[in-house]
Amino acid sequence: MRARQLEVFIAVMRAGTVTAAARMLNISQPALSQVLLHTEDELGFSLFERVKGRLRPTPEALELFADAERLASGLEGMRRKTADLRLGRAGLVRVAASPPPAMAILPAAFTDFRARNPDVLLRSHMAPIAAIIELLRAGDASLGLALDDRLPPDIEAEVLGEVGFLALLPEGHALAGHTDITMADLAGLSVISYRSNTRPADELAHAARAQGVTLNCALEIDVSMSAVGFVQAGLGVALVDDLLPWQQFGGVSVRPLAASPRMPLSLLTAPNRALSRADEVMRDAIRKAVANRLQPTAPRT
Repeated sequence: MRARQLEVFIAVMRAGTVTAAARMLNISQPALSQVLLHTEDELGFSLFERVKGRLRPTPEALELFADAERLASGLEGMRRKTADLRLGRAGLVRVAASPPPAMAILPAAFTDFRARNPDVLLRSHMAPIAAIIELLRAGDASLGLALDDRLPPDIEAEVLGEVGFLALLPEGHALAGHTDITMADLAGLSVISYRSNTRPADELAHAARAQGVTLNCALEIDVSMSAVGFVQAGLGVALVDDLLPWQQFGGVSVRPLAASPRMPLSLLTAPNRALSRADEVMRDAIRKAVANRLQPTAPRT
């Protein structure tokens, strides 16, 4: 079934009559009927039964319809993509990021990119590091941004800067009068922090052990932003990344974490997948946004 035959078949299935289908496609009724008859001749079976002026789909037509719609959708997507390429538009840039950089870095990077590339569609995926890796491998994202550089060999990490930690305290907490918070200050308190076996949790646990402190992590989180509500409810003191603008949230006091460990903020790519020109422009925009937000670090060896 060729593209025109597919288009006619779908139009008749949706419209129910030759007249309505011809109107949908802006062609004459005889022309549509001719295409339909020729299609049935080529297939070797009928697609429609003529019943009282309407076309009733045969079982074979009903069986084919879902696949025909998927094919038509794919053809339409290819038409849009070729039009974008003909007009000099790259079409689509997809970036996957863990929540902190997605909220703190990507808005500035996307704004910078959009000013120079107004016709390119942007797609943001917010996901944990494991999902970002799979998106890069599958080609469902071209660029990743995460607080980690411990990655499989098929994923490349460019460390753009480092992120530390701070403490979120309920308003009126006894530690709110401190200039900064030490690990020793947190001994014996209910701590809200990252799920075990994640990079942030490992860094914090290592720092606490180095200072002879055992933290009582009473509430584990996957996303640092979720700590705000728990702190506001008085469920504990949260240790979270210092990337997000925590001061904007009411009901919490923000204090630096003394001798805070550092985490790498990394730009991730899959070396076996070439970046488009638009992807490269977005990569530069992300580098610029990170440089404006953080102090860049020297490349790690």
